[in-house]
Amino acid sequence: MTEFRRGYGAAPWHLLLLLGCFAVTGWIALRLSGEPAAGRMLLWFLGAVVVHDLFLFPVYALADRMLRAAMGRPDRRSALNHVRVPALASGLLLLVYLPGILGLGGDTYTDASGLTPQPLLTRWLAVSAVIFAVSAMLYALRRRRLRRDAGSRPVTRR
Repeated sequence: MTEFRRGYGAAPWHLLLLLGCFAVTGWIALRLSGEPAAGRMLLWFLGAVVVHDLFLFPVYALADRMLRAAMGRPDRRSALNHVRVPALASGLLLLVYLPGILGLGGDTYTDASGLTPQPLLTRWLAVSAVIFAVSAMLYALRRRRLRRDAGSRPVTRR
């Protein structure tokens, strides 16, 4: 087992998981290959990869460095994660709903759902606020529990 880990660089379950992901991706590619819009989907996918790697990744890597610098001490990682996770969730929701928020494809959205896309921005902001509020409450509860647990520990002397 250690020989495999040394040669591969990770546990065997990691390789099995990757092979499963490649199998699912291949199956999806085969299913989409007969679609008339497959070329457009591939173009959008490649565009998303380029935009992510050349623009978005440096932006959020810089934002994360600035947030870490603002947090100060390394023991503040828990607080940092309570900002990172809701920011990621909010960003993914924005990515999903951005065409509707920008008013693109409004007719298609209305035809499919019977609703107008106008409240999407307000809803995204409300959901993002709730996500950040829940994260802040969880962080406050964790801090409170840690303080309570630290106060109830017996003092040992050496």
